Amino acid sequence: MLGRLAEAGVGQGVAIAERKPEWMKARVKITDDYVRLKRTLRDLDLVTVCEEAGCPNIFECWADGTATFMINGERCTRACGFCLVDTRHPQPLDPGEPARVAEAVERMGLAHAVVTAVARDDLADGGAEAFAATIRAIRTRRPGTAVEVLIPDCKGDPDALGIIFDARPDVLNHNLETVARLQRAVRPSASYARSLSVLARAKADGLTTKSSLIVGLGETIDELVESLADLAAIGTDIVTIGQYLRPTTHHLPVARWWTPAELDEVAARGEAMGIGHVEASPLTRSSYHARDALEHSRTGRATGSLPETPVALG
Repeated sequence: MLGRLAEAGVGQGVAIAERKPEWMKARVKITDDYVRLKRTLRDLDLVTVCEEAGCPNIFECWADGTATFMINGERCTRACGFCLVDTRHPQPLDPGEPARVAEAVERMGLAHAVVTAVARDDLADGGAEAFAATIRAIRTRRPGTAVEVLIPDCKGDPDALGIIFDARPDVLNHNLETVARLQRAVRPSASYARSLSVLARAKADGLTTKSSLIVGLGETIDELVESLADLAAIGTDIVTIGQYLRPTTHHLPVARWWTPAELDEVAARGEAMGIGHVEASPLTRSSYHARDALEHSRTGRATGSLPETPVALG
């Protein structure tokens, strides 16, 4: 992993024990809503990416009664250098999972539900049918809920991707993750061009598209702007950008800390290119403020605080 980084021109980076900047500190806030949501997820035997990926915003979002559901198990067939999700051999799919996700969405009263998954390269369709089944189950149980899916690339298979596209999610999210130069070091089983192709196909199929970039892995601001230009060129509607946090010493090091002001500038440049909404801050993650981002991309204004219809965060 470090060898691939060195090949990409990135050094050892920030020591894991080094004190984080003040703006990277997330508050711990265990509320009644946090406990209630945790109990609901455990009762229904569901997994969230909030827990599996060690999201720093988990207390903020769970206190608001929100979460991003992770389907198709909790073991990923890929080993991206930034990700904390388990990479052991995956288990068989659970056919009852889509119905349980839909029940959780109903119990939580979500107006905007976010569903993601581990990569399942062991499956012929990459887990696509499970996404479609979950979308259908949510819409059957709670028709008014907008459904956002954050999908793997399904190896770029058009038939597999078509299964998800045909289910017509309200937002089709697929993450580019990093700039072109760092792809092999950061996610060696994926491809920059393939990810852009997934998003371009989704856009051509009439879907609202979304992607995410991680900063602090060794990219330059010019490279980041180039990636935003690539996303803008294929009509991406929403982009989220956040600072990388190293989960363990076995993961990629943090090359540097991006400041809030730098990320504000990047967001402004992305929107100037025509991207409907760019959410960029140190603690932003892929599905942060998901409903607000969708509304902003369509109308040019955010919805603000939505206590009765919470957004979801990954």
